[in-house]
Amino acid sequence: MEYIIVKVYMSTNEEQGEDMEREKGIETVNKLKESINSVIVGKEKVTELVLTGVIAGGHLLIEDMPGTGKTLMAKTFAASIDGEFSRVQFTPDLLPADITGLSIYNQAKGQFEFVKGPILTNIMLADEINRATPRTQSALLEAMEESQVTVDGNTYRLSEPFVVMATENPVETTGTFPLPEAQLDRFIMRLSMGSLSAEEEVRMLNVINEGKVNEKIKPVCSCRDICELRELADGVFVHDDLKEYLVKIVQKTRGHGSIRMGVSPRGTLWLLKAAKAYAFINGREYVLPDDIKYLSEYVLSHRIIVYSGRSMEDKKKMIKEVVDSIEVPSEEWSRR
Repeated sequence: MEYIIVKVYMSTNEEQGEDMEREKGIETVNKLKESINSVIVGKEKVTELVLTGVIAGGHLLIEDMPGTGKTLMAKTFAASIDGEFSRVQFTPDLLPADITGLSIYNQAKGQFEFVKGPILTNIMLADEINRATPRTQSALLEAMEESQVTVDGNTYRLSEPFVVMATENPVETTGTFPLPEAQLDRFIMRLSMGSLSAEEEVRMLNVINEGKVNEKIKPVCSCRDICELRELADGVFVHDDLKEYLVKIVQKTRGHGSIRMGVSPRGTLWLLKAAKAYAFINGREYVLPDDIKYLSEYVLSHRIIVYSGRSMEDKKKMIKEVVDSIEVPSEEWSRR
């Protein structure tokens, strides 16, 4: 009997410890939201999606018209974290070595030395990524998938966390190169900043007048905190019925009459991770069907290839149609 009492006591302490860790994690998430939203006006939804993607362990592609705050979003997020940040302005003459780094011969030492490129950082802003040639864009593939770069036969591990936040203009085509499908598939989400309402635009002007944009955002968490948030999100419970529901959505894209190439298994994994991260930042220990439904258009739309050229909005509508055609299972989702 004493043994049982001790076991229960230990179990209770463990649960209390986990609860405290979750509360601390949610507090960190709220600080990040507050920091970003103090500069990025009227984009609370986008901020939440950015945090979802990062906490899920993914990379983000922000696509929208010039002047909508894409670069500012990436810079503000990076400034809110006490880690290394690098920005690369992608241009047609940019070379792979300009990103990964290269080995330079040191005549004094009589040997080659590796000079690291901007990709060896925690957060990398790939500004106007579609302006670089496919050859240069491919320099990101290994880093985004395996968190490492290989230069002259030597492999260099990247620091954790490692996040690529890329921006591109969907309208301008002069001097741009479409992102290869393999590149697109490595982004957990493709987001859009969207437009501001009249009220939000007035608030934006007030923020600028107050000088907040020009102030240096102080870090509210460390890289270690981000890694801990990822561990907490990874522990969110997903019911088996919801996993089957998620897979049915992905499978439906592969057999859809208007879709030439459906979502890859990588997309299945990213949708699951995103759903767990989204549930976590909303204070839940379990995933709901609505989490999967909501995130599907952001996680899956850029992974499909349709027979006729369609805009990203059209692809989002197609994913929504697929999701709506799948019966939502009914269950007590918090039950383990």
